[in-house]
Amino acid sequence: MSKRQQHRNAGEPYGSVRELQHYGTVVSVPIALDASVRGVSVENLNQVLVDTMTLRDLYKKHHWQVSGPTFYQLHLLFDKHFDEQSELVDGIAERIQSLGGVSIAMAHDVAEMTLIPRPPRGRDEVPIQIARLLQAHEIVLNEARAMARKAAEAGDDGTNDLLVSDVIRTNERQVWFVGEHLVDTPLIAQEHEPA
Repeated sequence: MSKRQQHRNAGEPYGSVRELQHYGTVVSVPIALDASVRGVSVENLNQVLVDTMTLRDLYKKHHWQVSGPTFYQLHLLFDKHFDEQSELVDGIAERIQSLGGVSIAMAHDVAEMTLIPRPPRGRDEVPIQIARLLQAHEIVLNEARAMARKAAEAGDDGTNDLLVSDVIRTNERQVWFVGEHLVDTPLIAQEHEPA
């Protein structure tokens, strides 16, 4: 039996533990929003949260594994975007908690819930890394836009503001910065074309 299996089979190290709040529930908070509105926002935000956590980790993977002539620039850019995604993760999780919900926090839960395709463990070429990042951004942006509209319609202005002002704007800017690395340069293309 592996150490991992032994640890899992050791049982709960703290004895019988009672959760303070079950996942999927909202507690009463005096923020002038009905529990049903807060519950929907919490559910939606948890999906954005797990996909943002996945995107953040995808940036760190590519930060470590990038190679080639643009290594230095992309190494720094990917790390900068990782930091920005980390700030979004914190903001989204805190919004969930402030709505009286429970935010997803553990990697195994993120892996189960994310809509972003899992990358291979190996190292990809730069164009593939960029394509994966752009696909992940598009997933986050699609859900953030839909959820921002739902929050606005329900009167949850705080969630709408977080999604529009932070999540959407940060992801759109990062798509621009990353996407520019896929543009063909005409001079280089002409040098490689047969005469």
